[in-house]
Amino acid sequence: MRIVHRAGLFLLAAACVLATPALGAGAGKNFEATPQARAYRALLKTVAAGDFEGYKKCMTKESSKGIDQQMKDMGMDSKKGMDILKAMTPTDLKFTSLKVDGKKATLEATGKVMGEANKGTIAMEQEDGQWRVANQSWTNAK
Repeated sequence: MRIVHRAGLFLLAAACVLATPALGAGAGKNFEATPQARAYRALLKTVAAGDFEGYKKCMTKESSKGIDQQMKDMGMDSKKGMDILKAMTPTDLKFTSLKVDGKKATLEATGKVMGEANKGTIAMEQEDGQWRVANQSWTNAK
């Protein structure tokens, strides 16, 4: 009986050890603690504060140049641009996955945009040792 009991404990312990990597890769992961999520949260803080220059610093250099050009093309000042960004910023944000490939990463998230449930994809790149947002897209498609 002792041999059967020990064998059962061994199998249970082995199952726990084998299941641990699967948990680390799945829903149990704390994406908030990642440098990519922290960088995106920093970007959201600049939007909430209406800090246009701070917002651009959270973006990649290429994206920052594109933002400047868009603002110019639309004849919009930075205050108006930040007001639009505030209105479009997701609330109730929850990160659902993170894929990192060297100096590029993709964060996936859920949130509400203008009160409607949305899914987001946030492309990030590491520049000068910092993670920055390259672009993001949000959709209410199911």
